[in-house]
Amino acid sequence: METAQILRNAMTGDINAFQTLFAGFQNQLKSYLYRLLTDRNDVDDLTHDTFIRAFDKIATFNQESSLKTWVFTIATNLAYDHLKKLKRWPADAQDRGARLAVGTPDISNSFRVVHQASNAGAYEIKEHIDFCFTCISKTLPIENQVALILKDIYDFPVKEICLILDKTEGVVKHLLNASRETMANIFDNRCALVNKKGACDQCSQLNGIFNPKQNQQEQRMKLELVKESRKFNRMELLNLRTLLVKAIDPLHSSGTDLQDILMRCTRTAIGEVNNFFDVPNSKVH
Repeated sequence: METAQILRNAMTGDINAFQTLFAGFQNQLKSYLYRLLTDRNDVDDLTHDTFIRAFDKIATFNQESSLKTWVFTIATNLAYDHLKKLKRWPADAQDRGARLAVGTPDISNSFRVVHQASNAGAYEIKEHIDFCFTCISKTLPIENQVALILKDIYDFPVKEICLILDKTEGVVKHLLNASRETMANIFDNRCALVNKKGACDQCSQLNGIFNPKQNQQEQRMKLELVKESRKFNRMELLNLRTLLVKAIDPLHSSGTDLQDILMRCTRTAIGEVNNFFDVPNSKVH
């Protein structure tokens, strides 16, 4: 059956038809929500809520945008309602998480358990760069974060981001420029992977913990980001990081479970989670 007919069926209340269309972008939607929410349980809840709300309102879909953009608008509004109750992340959130882990043997041990027992507990430097990108994007105002992620990670056109955020093109372009500038500045000041003046070398430290037999410098140099870093300025380096991040689905990768538990530790360290061990376990791969 052609997509247009499936859409017509969905708009007349055929939930199976709507499910078929929703499934076409569900993985990307969940990945997007994870980058905003950083909690897999919240992602599952908001994805379910998005599906229900979109299906309930499907008769109002006027087709001025794609169905995907319309559904992402609903999901973004739900995420915004959730996130506005929380504080923006500080630029040193990962440092706080690292200090909490080092000072709490039970947390450090939980990292090792996931690394050893989970099929998605591998540690790769490129995935930790993705983790850092998400953490740093959390320092932005919500609208800036949404605009940046939709445009630079999921390739949404500016005109569709305007619809999702209900902003003019000029405002969206301003949000994008301001977000990239902030991201580039924070990365430039803390990421020792490509800047030896940086305060953070977590990628190599963690690689040494989880892959002790690997030559850490050798692993670093395998990344184009590192090999090319001396040729580019900080904004060009952000673009290289973005290309790397675009190739990673934070919910379906070889290190998904390990990165998720590192994220939980970070959220605990900044006070978004009261107790690391009180958080219900997300599904592990």
